[in-house]
Amino acid sequence: MSAPAAFAAAADPRDAGGTVRDPQPVLTIVIPALDEEEAIASTIERCLAARATIVAESPATDVEVIVVSDGSTDRTEEIARRYEDVTVLAFDANRGYGAAIKTGFALGRGSWVGFLDADGTCDPAFFAKLCTALEAEGADVALGSRMGPGSEMPLVRAIGNTVFAWILGALARQRIQDTASGMRVIRRAVLKDLDPLPNGLHYTPAMTARILLEGKLKLVETPMPYAERVGDSKLSVARDGVRFLVSIVRAAAIYRPSRPLLLLAGLFALGAFALGSGPSLHWLRHGFLEEWMIYRILAALLLGTGTALFASAAVVAEQIAAIVHGRPVSRTGLTGFVARIVNRRTAIATAAALVVAAVGVSAPGLVEYVTTAQVHMHWSRVVLSSLLTVLALTLATTLFLTEIVDLIRTQRTSTESLLPPDRIRPAKS
Repeated sequence: MSAPAAFAAAADPRDAGGTVRDPQPVLTIVIPALDEEEAIASTIERCLAARATIVAESPATDVEVIVVSDGSTDRTEEIARRYEDVTVLAFDANRGYGAAIKTGFALGRGSWVGFLDADGTCDPAFFAKLCTALEAEGADVALGSRMGPGSEMPLVRAIGNTVFAWILGALARQRIQDTASGMRVIRRAVLKDLDPLPNGLHYTPAMTARILLEGKLKLVETPMPYAERVGDSKLSVARDGVRFLVSIVRAAAIYRPSRPLLLLAGLFALGAFALGSGPSLHWLRHGFLEEWMIYRILAALLLGTGTALFASAAVVAEQIAAIVHGRPVSRTGLTGFVARIVNRRTAIATAAALVVAAVGVSAPGLVEYVTTAQVHMHWSRVVLSSLLTVLALTLATTLFLTEIVDLIRTQRTSTESLLPPDRIRPAKS
């Protein structure tokens, strides 16, 4: 079989009948390596030595080891080729960490596929616990968390991973400790549900974010030992940190767009409250506003308008995402609460009340202008009336858009069937 044909065949774990070709849980371990001549020999030897432990202590019946030299310019490929029990794949030019892993998966034979970094930080024997957790928990992906006790991860990276884990956990509403772990086991049958994933170092956080945010697959996380790496790290804390964050935000925007939008709405609302609370308390106590407060009030007006716009976008985006991904619209949490506010009856009543309030606030000025062509009304009434009007228009626009999306959903899912008559009297022949 030619290499392209083998690649295409290996990429799909099912035969023409739709059944898995290799039902036995053979584990394929992929080791992506870029200029790792200092550590690659030790990593391979530890993987080969761990095979017996993995088979003895987990459901895996056999272990295959694949090294992918990702455009290495040192002796990484040469050293790896010394080991006859290891399949060695090589790229002439660097294609990326994720590309190396995906290529190894495609050419591996295991019904379970895993990977670990070539830098000596992970213990290959830990695959036994990951395989056991995968089967025991009925999970699709088992992840080794590097954030457990005794981890030798550098402080800057540990802080970054903690921040990313908090952000993803908040967006996914699930607890996660390590978003970018470089040691995992995955059921081959679910690889198609993870595509597409990036080819770079942000392959791992993008995978974690997609699993947690999309909600189709189950991930189990197990604390693992993590040692200081051998040789120089290829990770740039600043550049790759930004890529990791972008991967998480992009996944949230694709699968749960309402959550980042509502987070922004909440931040804007807090800002509006912080700026507007002082002038409001002053007015309640003294019955008037100081002229210098106009700047704080205008800023609060701007933030309040942003709050309404982000909340409106969240409601519409959630409905669109539900259609695209074939899932019901969320009815729980903050997303569900906001969606319930924008139902037809509540939205119309609220928008009408806001318009009435806006007119009531500015009524003295309107009457004065009509009767005298002059306005001596305090500017604060104009500001408040403008805010109420903007909120009413935003709510009305959101209702209009959600009605359109709901019509589209109904049309896409409608399967109208003709009911038979209750009685039939045949014609006389």
